Amino acid sequence: MGIDTGKAFTFAWRNAHKVPEPILRGVFTAVADVTWLLRGGGVRQLEKNLARVRPGLGDRALRRLSRAGMRSYMRYYREAFTLPAWTPEQVAARVRVIGEQNLREHLDGDRSPVLALSHQGNWDLAGAWATRHLAPVLTVAERLEPEEVFQEFLAFRTGIGLEILALGDGDVFRELVRGARRPGRIIPLLADRDLTARGVEVDLFGRRARVAAGPAALAVTTGAPLIPAGISYERLRGARRRAAGTPWGIVIRFFPSVEVPADVPRSERVAAATQGWVDALSVALGERPEDWHMLQKVFVEDLDPERYARTQAAAGERPATVDEHPAATAQGDPEPAA
Repeated sequence: MGIDTGKAFTFAWRNAHKVPEPILRGVFTAVADVTWLLRGGGVRQLEKNLARVRPGLGDRALRRLSRAGMRSYMRYYREAFTLPAWTPEQVAARVRVIGEQNLREHLDGDRSPVLALSHQGNWDLAGAWATRHLAPVLTVAERLEPEEVFQEFLAFRTGIGLEILALGDGDVFRELVRGARRPGRIIPLLADRDLTARGVEVDLFGRRARVAAGPAALAVTTGAPLIPAGISYERLRGARRRAAGTPWGIVIRFFPSVEVPADVPRSERVAAATQGWVDALSVALGERPEDWHMLQKVFVEDLDPERYARTQAAAGERPATVDEHPAATAQGDPEPAA
């Protein structure tokens, strides 16, 4: 008998915060380890992706890294189910920021900064912190199946203060353009997966990969600054751990804004800006690969050749341009690990 995913998520959001933290950590660590041992398709793909980030690892070291990756992945879910119950003081204690000036210098401009993110660490915790300490957050949510799960994630994210646009509900890119052309917000977009089949092919760890065109297209269209942001977990100790109420926190690293040379033709600016943020985030991914929750295919060599050829043909074998207004990437959610 299958599990009703919608009911399971609803139950977790309503009850997980009632369970003592040490017990909850143990349960989710056990789920991560069992899932890792079963070696479903998601775990195998995670190992393939991690092998590109750390190509020199032997089989045993790669397996250890993928187990750490699954524990990090399940830590995200555990925190998502309990985050609405955290106090503002706990949220603040769980976040450390590097390079904050790279973002703050743009907050007083006439455009809202666009952030390019990967599925790293806990992006929802980062959003909850940012909307309280930096500026209101506007982002996009991938529409999930079943609908009950999507509604639970939507309620969760609006409940922690994020303004959400749902993919499929009207012209999301146009709404993002309107948002970026007004000051006073930040617009983080998870972009290390191409959800639209109109993405950009880039170099990532010496391999070809497909990522979303949304952040770069939005920045180039509106003139908003494009800032890569990496998120990773770190162990907490001492007073900070006591204030956080947990042994784990996150580090948000804001990189300098991506600059596209003025002599780059308009049709190539989205591709150039996309490679720029990918280069920056590859630094963060390389430092903490276990916090990259990527259980899906990103690298071109993993894609079905015939299907990918059709995708390229439909796009005229060129990256998406600003004039095509590609759909922005989503504030995505990890797919089930198994």
